[in-house]
Amino acid sequence: MSIQVDNRQIEAHEGETILSALRRNGVEVPTLCHMDGMAPTGACRLCVVEVEGFGGLVPSCSYPVAEGMKIKSRSPRVLDARRTVVQLLLSNHPDDCLYCSRAAKCELQELASELGISERLYSGEKSTRTKDVSSPSLVRDPDKCILCGRCVRVCEEIQSVSAIDFMNRGSKSFVGTVFDCGLNVSSCINCGQCVVVCPTGALSERFEIDDVLAAIADPDKFVVVQHAPAISVTLAEEFDMKPGTDVNGKMVAALRRVGFDRVFDTSFSADLTIMEEGSELVQRLTSGGVLPMFTSCSPGWIKFVETFYPEFMPNLSTCKSPQQMMGALIKTFYAERQGISPENIVSVSIMPCTAKKFEARRGEMGRGQLQDLDYVLTTRELGALLRRCGVNIEKMESDTADTPLGERTTAGKIFGASGGVMEAAARTAHFLVTGRELDKLEIKPLRGLEGIKQASLDIDGTQVNIAVVSGLGNARALLEEVRSGRQDLHFVEVMTCPGGCIAGGGQPLNADLDAVRARMKALYKIDRDGPVKTSHSNVAVKKLYDEFLGKPLGHKSHELLHTSYEGREVIK
Repeated sequence: MSIQVDNRQIEAHEGETILSALRRNGVEVPTLCHMDGMAPTGACRLCVVEVEGFGGLVPSCSYPVAEGMKIKSRSPRVLDARRTVVQLLLSNHPDDCLYCSRAAKCELQELASELGISERLYSGEKSTRTKDVSSPSLVRDPDKCILCGRCVRVCEEIQSVSAIDFMNRGSKSFVGTVFDCGLNVSSCINCGQCVVVCPTGALSERFEIDDVLAAIADPDKFVVVQHAPAISVTLAEEFDMKPGTDVNGKMVAALRRVGFDRVFDTSFSADLTIMEEGSELVQRLTSGGVLPMFTSCSPGWIKFVETFYPEFMPNLSTCKSPQQMMGALIKTFYAERQGISPENIVSVSIMPCTAKKFEARRGEMGRGQLQDLDYVLTTRELGALLRRCGVNIEKMESDTADTPLGERTTAGKIFGASGGVMEAAARTAHFLVTGRELDKLEIKPLRGLEGIKQASLDIDGTQVNIAVVSGLGNARALLEEVRSGRQDLHFVEVMTCPGGCIAGGGQPLNADLDAVRARMKALYKIDRDGPVKTSHSNVAVKKLYDEFLGKPLGHKSHELLHTSYEGREVIK
């Protein structure tokens, strides 16, 4: 159908909203509460437009198009209404923009600038609530919340966790947890997807940059850093480079410039994870173990099972995540080889995930009083750290990770995308059983951004049914199927965040779906072009087993690389 927008004709489709039609035709309309792909709420009223004959303004996010409709998207009446909405939000908003975690990336600030708001028109008593710093991963600052509802929606509708919701009514409304307790005793699984969608600084990760810099400055500390597979294809966006740009070599050089004593690639321990997890799968398949087996790389998923589905804990792989495996090896194997006391090692990881901060502090992740990991920085924190230290990543000369814990295959690298763990595991599981490589290492049904992907793998005449799930709402749906009697699955990969680690809660803000696709494409390009594509072909991993671990699922491996979990009691 044809509609008129600002005195020009554009094409619209039956059933779509005004907002959808306008944006598809290059007409930008501001929003705060709207989330692409989700049912509109029409709550913030920033997207109002003027429709001829209607008599008033309508929210474009929820109002359907009609043949011959005449719309004004930027009339004086529309712009005045939008300015009023933002001015009212600012009347109850803190003025600490210089110190805010979202400085220069705040959508409210951008809207105020775009609408020409240069002074506070409304003033009065501001609502004040206590900042919630109880979580090991996330910080909530209710004073900066504008009640857009995005965090509530992503937590409930995408992740199916419902750790937060609107409380009270009218001017007393706020977003909080059950009984307004801390996040640490709520059902929050620390995924950070709420941080990614929050338009202001009301939600952020717990920053650990100062602690890391203090450790680097301490001459008595040996500071080691590892970086996750997804980091090298997302860090570029923190420096306004094209999404999907792989800055692996430059990032390694930048980390050394900052002052880290050793730089390791977590893709190495991803390969190690595959050796342990693949062996565990084969053992369960051949000895009547609990099936389906679920991967255990994603800490948000683990806490989700502990909280909502404790009966499925025996289905979880006992393997630690690659982050924790690397942490354990640094403070045992590497410390021993280098003659360094583990107490003097400060182990840092760069992760795309806020839940990794929680994982590093789990009581199971260490030996005695010594934790496997000391600090976890998100991709965003790494960008802030490099800027603080005056390191321009674009101008760095490429460097390589330290060995032996930095040598990787491309199988370890694709862990960063949904389906990557399963694909890497399938390659190695087939080899462990048959002694032969898969005819085609690339398993296309496992690739892409679909929430649930399924495939079958023939291993020496045995059909192994596998599934890949990303986003905990999708994981809940699959778990309910298994709970209701589904028995055909053998191995399931679950990633907490939709799309996997490339879209984790610690990744660059304001990224769209095209950026996530570019990150995924970059990882698979690395896999396509890399010389070694299977985890069992990693020479350094083989040497580690020969010299230190013994064999997959052996005594030493179980001691350092495996763990167990318990059900959780939370306020919900």
